[in-house]
Amino acid sequence: MTRGVGGHSPANITQHLKGIDFPAKKDDLIQRAKNNNAGQDVLEVIESLPEVDYGNMADVMKAYGEADQAGRK
Repeated sequence: MTRGVGGHSPANITQHLKGIDFPAKKDDLIQRAKNNNAGQDVLEVIESLPEVDYGNMADVMKAYGEADQAGRK
């Protein structure tokens, strides 16, 4: 399984965002993850994402990938 930021797979992040309506702000992502019982580790990953409007899950995963790359440097 591919690992990302904090050792979490992108699939784990998307699982905790299941049911979110787009467009969404970062605060919306955090609230949905909390509603889906995400652990603190997943919340920290989402909280590390930029404060932008996300048009779809692909936008979230792009930001996640960029945060993952920055974390590896």
